[in-house]
Amino acid sequence: MTTRDTDRIAEPWGQRTPYGPGQTWPVRVDTHLAEGVTEADVDRWVQAASILHSNGDALDIAVKDDRMVGVRGRAEDRVNHGRLGVKDLYGWQANASGDRLTRPLIREDGELVETDWDTAMDRVAGRTRELLDEQGPSAIGFYTTGQLFAEEYYTLGLLAHGGIGTNHVDGNTRLCTATAAAALKESFACDGQPGSYTDIDHADVIALYGHNMAETQSVLWMRILDRLEGPNPPQLICVDPRPTKVAEHATVHLAPRPGTNVALVNALLHEIVTHDWVDHDYLDAHAVGYDELSKRVREYPPEVAARICDIPAEQIREAARLLGSAERLLSTVLQGFYQSNQATAAAVQVNNIHIVRGMLGAPGRGILQMNGQPTAQNTRECGGDGDLPGFRNWSNDAHVADLAKVWNVDPMSIPHYSPPTHVMQMMRYVEEGSIKLLWVSGTNPAVSLPELARIRSILQREGLLLVVQDIFLTETAQLADVVLPAATWGEKTGTFTNVDRTVHLSEKAIDPPGEARPDLDIFVDYARRLDLRDKDGGPLVPWTEPEEAFEAWKECTRGRPCDYTGITYDKLRGGSGIQWPCNDEHPEGSERIYQDGMFWADPMYCESYGRDLVTGAPLEPDEYKSMNPSGKAVLKAAAYMPPHELPSAEYPLQLITGRTLYHFHTRTKTGRAPQLQAAAPEVWVEMSVGDADRGGFTEGDLARITTPRGVVEAAVRITGIRDGVLFLPFHYGYWDTDAGHEPDAAGRAANELTITDWDPASKQPIFKTAAARIELVTAGSGPSAPAPTTTASASVTRTRTTGTPTAGGPAATASESIETEGAR
Repeated sequence: MTTRDTDRIAEPWGQRTPYGPGQTWPVRVDTHLAEGVTEADVDRWVQAASILHSNGDALDIAVKDDRMVGVRGRAEDRVNHGRLGVKDLYGWQANASGDRLTRPLIREDGELVETDWDTAMDRVAGRTRELLDEQGPSAIGFYTTGQLFAEEYYTLGLLAHGGIGTNHVDGNTRLCTATAAAALKESFACDGQPGSYTDIDHADVIALYGHNMAETQSVLWMRILDRLEGPNPPQLICVDPRPTKVAEHATVHLAPRPGTNVALVNALLHEIVTHDWVDHDYLDAHAVGYDELSKRVREYPPEVAARICDIPAEQIREAARLLGSAERLLSTVLQGFYQSNQATAAAVQVNNIHIVRGMLGAPGRGILQMNGQPTAQNTRECGGDGDLPGFRNWSNDAHVADLAKVWNVDPMSIPHYSPPTHVMQMMRYVEEGSIKLLWVSGTNPAVSLPELARIRSILQREGLLLVVQDIFLTETAQLADVVLPAATWGEKTGTFTNVDRTVHLSEKAIDPPGEARPDLDIFVDYARRLDLRDKDGGPLVPWTEPEEAFEAWKECTRGRPCDYTGITYDKLRGGSGIQWPCNDEHPEGSERIYQDGMFWADPMYCESYGRDLVTGAPLEPDEYKSMNPSGKAVLKAAAYMPPHELPSAEYPLQLITGRTLYHFHTRTKTGRAPQLQAAAPEVWVEMSVGDADRGGFTEGDLARITTPRGVVEAAVRITGIRDGVLFLPFHYGYWDTDAGHEPDAAGRAANELTITDWDPASKQPIFKTAAARIELVTAGSGPSAPAPTTTASASVTRTRTTGTPTAGGPAATASESIETEGAR
């Protein structure tokens, strides 16, 4: 199959290659080269994988005259079989943007000015030493990203935990994937995805809970689309208040009121238990807690959940029937659950469905508690989010001692006196003045954290040294005291791991611009300047090269669930990514875990003893051992509790935020890729036809959205979203506006409106239940809002002036051509 001149902005999922259950997903190699460049012009192709979503699409970077000039998918890779999404195809162009940071900056007399690396790093290291002398490690915090490499997270975790001794370490994966980890720990006492992407090839029912896969993992969605067009297609269940492409293809679409997910999944479990769609043999052998769960879900018949969720009871019954009769059930979960009320409790109930039905550890029977970022898994594995590296248990003294042995430090120097500090608590400590140095690497909290007015005031607090390590002068970097220019993907070498435990190698293709340095080099330099030592007097961080760091990381994983010891750089070169655990027992990696009911939940081995789902209080070791002495899966029940902020007369609607297919996070890269920026150039707000009629809104009107925390103005897009709900994409900040955000002015960033609140167990901020109102500012002068028409934001209304259906919009325009090839 060969397709040329395909507009992948207008047709983002490309051409179909249908296949049936148990068959291999056909290869389709996607390629995009810069205008005027042909494959014959390319000097070399360099192996890499995408960092603009969490799917882990393997690709090769085209290099000509020492410049990136394009990409192509890797046909042999297990993740994408050669396919690339729109962000893969175009996002690489951001590397060559003229506004890349190329020299360090320091703040002098209120202004950021260029300086040299020694001056910048001496300022950071000098202040670190002062604070350690004056206050100790509690004065220093690190907030990192979900886009670095494993080698960099591991180095950061080592210097922060093992060298400085601070407990204040977190990643912005807290905003998107913390609940994935928490839910897995609650059910299986350890992180790590039970399922595999290949479960799509076998499943007869696929349930997506709060997961707009079509836009967040578009290549994975291509895999489902190809199954849907093949023989014996799977049936889909979609839980989402928006009319996503997933909902469009679903057998059953459940559109609950935001914040009611626990009630909904309890009702699904009620039906499964009531109809005895239960694998009792599996439960008896491999799980604890069934009696408590079955008692709890009896309180949630479909009629009760229907009233809470505002959806028909018969839809709940039909979805439950599909779940209960499936022979091979795959479930995925993402932000619609993770960023909403009772996040961990809701995600755990999805795990409960699989445990009750015995749907684990076999082809087509799996759970993917999805990640939102490309290297989110590595922050959790390597200690970049506060967890101890190698899925060690911070509450288990033997695990701390084992890590201390690996690092050759005193166990008491590794902070484990309390749970790691999550980012929202870190911000509170900055606000109170106890954290006096905050190092932010590769993330943009001045746009991505909730209640931005508060966050901006915290980051500008007098007495705080704010260090920002990034590739552009983001909104956060503009507030910094020291800015460190970093190299990015394609300009450095390292490994990273995707959702289904697949490890990829991403090689350096070109040099970074100016004086920008790889993040690994920056962290190693910092450790050297602090003269961090192990207990024998040697350098605490003895490596300088990525492969050396990877070999050290492998040793840290030996014998732990995420065992990398069978993986080498050479083994990753030229072929496919490899799934951990990969070791002597599994030399080619492990497609699935928890086969035959074997879990990593033994009290002496497990990563976590779990938490109370209501209070978030961690269980004591003896409590866990008493509950689960044999290391089985844990069924944890939960009652529905309403969100903390509900609609009122003043704020009658509920605001949710989320992604669009064409952008990633705060658009620092995708906003600099012309095709992606043209596809979704400006913020919009989605509302239902009913709410628009009641409020007198028409497509394209300029509206003001208000919550108790702030105001945003956006053009109206009228869609099939459920009544009572507004949707704002969270990508739009102020770096590409002339004046930024002026105090007391209407904003552009969705997080001007979101609430400072988080899930008690995962500590993930809640972005999807804010009470809001919407008011007309000016009637629209054009036919449509600047929102894509190919995705969940497609319009379903008519224009004010013509009365004809809206069909245009930025994403419907042509882009540069894409070449698509079949396997040769």
